[in-house]
Amino acid sequence: MTETTATPSQFRIMPLARLGNGGRWRTEAMRSYGAPVLLWFTRGQGRITVNGVTAGYGAHNCLYLPAGTMHGFEMSSQVNGTVVVFPQGSEDELALPDEAVHLRLRETDKQTTLSRMVDNLHREMEKNAPTSHRAMMCHAGLLSIWLERQLGMTTAAKSTITATGRLVNAFAALVEQKFHTDKTVRDYAAELGVTPTHLSRVCNRTCGRPASAILQDRVHYEARRLLTETHIPIKDIAASLGFASAAYFTRAFQKQTGVTPSAFRKSR
Repeated sequence: MTETTATPSQFRIMPLARLGNGGRWRTEAMRSYGAPVLLWFTRGQGRITVNGVTAGYGAHNCLYLPAGTMHGFEMSSQVNGTVVVFPQGSEDELALPDEAVHLRLRETDKQTTLSRMVDNLHREMEKNAPTSHRAMMCHAGLLSIWLERQLGMTTAAKSTITATGRLVNAFAALVEQKFHTDKTVRDYAAELGVTPTHLSRVCNRTCGRPASAILQDRVHYEARRLLTETHIPIKDIAASLGFASAAYFTRAFQKQTGVTPSAFRKSR
């Protein structure tokens, strides 16, 4: 998802359960992807937090997340579905939505249509033929049009976003941009023109967690990702996430996860 050259391998389609490989933190902790993502839940239910706002999801719920959207969701063994990762930088070419979308598809024909479009993408990806990327872009374009038409039927929902929702969305966007710095909740609140107390109050209202918990969750997801997916020295991971020292990072990581960074890396 970090490459920019258009190739068939840039599309990734996999069972939702695979996202949870390696621990619940893989899906539940706040994080984002560098490419647009579609989550298609076909069974089960839980809660999902997108841009600081928590809502329930159930069977036949579709969520589209633009690149860089901070999110996390509960993933029990009863949850089934598919995740589609679009090519990085394809938003404009495919005319994908520029905001997160949560659709609850109650009509059987809509459920069938979306499943068929996802299946078409998957079959073409498995072919891996010279024309596969072009074919997948065509299928993805049809999926984008389908999303746009569903949004056209629910435009009224967009106007119901409250001032609280807008503030939390703005906070989540800032965290996603700057979580790797040493900025505190006080710094984010000042940038948003509110007090830290007010910011935490509205975060509690929209997702049941204070602003500090959202920020810590995002930082420590990235720490765990770097510990499991790279060989970067722990002191360099600490520095890249804005910690003053490796010792401070170790204390904060152990408080958040219950284990030290080195023990977490070894266990994975």
